[in-house]
Amino acid sequence: MPPVPTVTATRTTSAPPTWAILERELFAVQDKAWRTFAGRYTDGAGRLIFRDTLGVGLDGRDGVDDFYEPFFNWPTLYLLGGSADILAAAHRHWQAVTDQLAEMSMLHERLERGYDWFHQGEGMLLFYGLCLARPDDADLRTLATRFADFYLPGGPNYDPEHRVIRAPHNGSEGPRWGFSDEEAYFPWSLALRPYGLPLDWIDEAAPFDELAGSPERARAYGRAMWDRMGRGDTLVNLASTSLVTNAYLLSGDRRYADWVAEYAGAWRDRLSGHEVIPDNAGLTGVVGEYLDGRWYGGHYGWAWPHGVHSVGMAALVGALNAATVTGDHGYLEIARNPLDTVMRHGEQRTADQMGTLGRRWRPHLAAMPADTTFMVPQRHDDSGWFDFTVLPNQLTVSLWHFSRDSADHDRVERLRELSNWDWTTVHTQRLKDEAGHEEPWWEFLAGRNPGFPERMLRSALETCDAKVTAIEADPVDPATGPSALDIHHWQDRNPIVTEALLQLTTGSPQILYNGGLAQLHVRYHDADLRRPGLPDDVAALVSDISPDHTVVDLVNVGGTPRSVVVQAGTYAEHELRTVGVDDDAPQPVEGRYVTVRLPAQTQVRLTLTLTLRAVPPMVQTPWEDR
Repeated sequence: MPPVPTVTATRTTSAPPTWAILERELFAVQDKAWRTFAGRYTDGAGRLIFRDTLGVGLDGRDGVDDFYEPFFNWPTLYLLGGSADILAAAHRHWQAVTDQLAEMSMLHERLERGYDWFHQGEGMLLFYGLCLARPDDADLRTLATRFADFYLPGGPNYDPEHRVIRAPHNGSEGPRWGFSDEEAYFPWSLALRPYGLPLDWIDEAAPFDELAGSPERARAYGRAMWDRMGRGDTLVNLASTSLVTNAYLLSGDRRYADWVAEYAGAWRDRLSGHEVIPDNAGLTGVVGEYLDGRWYGGHYGWAWPHGVHSVGMAALVGALNAATVTGDHGYLEIARNPLDTVMRHGEQRTADQMGTLGRRWRPHLAAMPADTTFMVPQRHDDSGWFDFTVLPNQLTVSLWHFSRDSADHDRVERLRELSNWDWTTVHTQRLKDEAGHEEPWWEFLAGRNPGFPERMLRSALETCDAKVTAIEADPVDPATGPSALDIHHWQDRNPIVTEALLQLTTGSPQILYNGGLAQLHVRYHDADLRRPGLPDDVAALVSDISPDHTVVDLVNVGGTPRSVVVQAGTYAEHELRTVGVDDDAPQPVEGRYVTVRLPAQTQVRLTLTLTLRAVPPMVQTPWEDR
């Protein structure tokens, strides 16, 4: 590895920028907030205080993800510059919750026994974050490869001849056929009925009410659902590629990269001859094998209530993973296709014509001056495309962020032109995925929203404060409250917010919630402590990530000199070509890192030129890089 170039800040700042003060405040308040959460909802061992049990009843496979989700972004906060204590706590909680779930028979060999990857992807985020934050942890490395081996040829889940994962519910015990471990009764028919039952074209889906005298009809419907949707492959299984990509990034073993390429390639091949990527394949790899030839109708697919949210997310996760491990951006067509397809069928609609899953967009549309805005169909069944809503720009912006392709940029701009609500406004809201502010960030990067950093940071501070207030005022005492505590209770009160810090400090969107791996444009290390993240007192702002240059401002707001290593890419996969300091002419450099020395109360602007993905990715630190 070539010597790491070093630059030194020379501009003093007695009055640091407001954004820098707010950024450091956000780190400080969150360091207190997570302790408040842990003190209220976890016991001395780190387990969630829960007096009920999981694994019983018709929906007995559900719940594992909900135990990990309250901590999902804690390692990310550490990676950005949070205290070492939060990483230690996140690891302790992961270990303790894993033991807790194992005692409830929800895990086998510390991994979920078998469930859908829409939920497994959510539950794995904590583990992926720990692996990225602690790449030298031998136990985490061992677990990462063991988990991935369940999906490689020779493991229980994958059929290499037909390139299929054998069932929608899968895991450490292999295919887990159907939807529950009890009688073939479809357990969610009451919950799904407001959205329309999946596979409403089958005879068994004729109107019935399992609570009003027709339980046998419900069982018949359940048996039909098991037969048609409870076996074979489903597009949402693409999220499992993160499990295997994580093993490759930690180990460098090409077996894992080859499997990701092979499995994502199978779904890319299934796109051939279809307008849009199918959501299902039978055990022989044939699209529509159990659905009378239909390309839609798979589990968490196009006819499911989540529609493009689950399909688009899984397609994007799988595409990014395949492109990461191979360097072949042709895999990105898997992600582009569903977005372009629903946009072709989009139309202008009024706010009261919003379909399901529209909660996130209510404040945006409520303030909209126009009568209509562009919406896309989320779902498809025998009647065609239906259920219109605003297209989640986490998908479109994340795709562009990875590719920097002009066509991906133009897709976001096209959506902006068609949208009649204000893309610059920061709405203070936090759903569990902690995303949803892609539009004002996009406008900031485009130079059309200069006040974004301060507004976004103030919004994040408000959100964190509201969560702490809710914890302190929570009428439910987990130690003495109802035994059947809602298992979403904890994630609703998680006070950690990382979206603002990811966008502003690294120039990156929020990590994809249904199982994505971190894709950071730049990241940082404390050069003195040799740990990930910004040092104490240091704030960062990435204001431009154009394909030809990156602009990073670093500010030391304190009275102690600090040193920062700026890394190009999450996995040091980008190559630095030049570094410009303030107004000086850029100087040629080599490698993936630059060290910045920040004397007390100084600031510096770096203008970097990068070659994206010029080096094979690997999870390691600058001090062990070779």
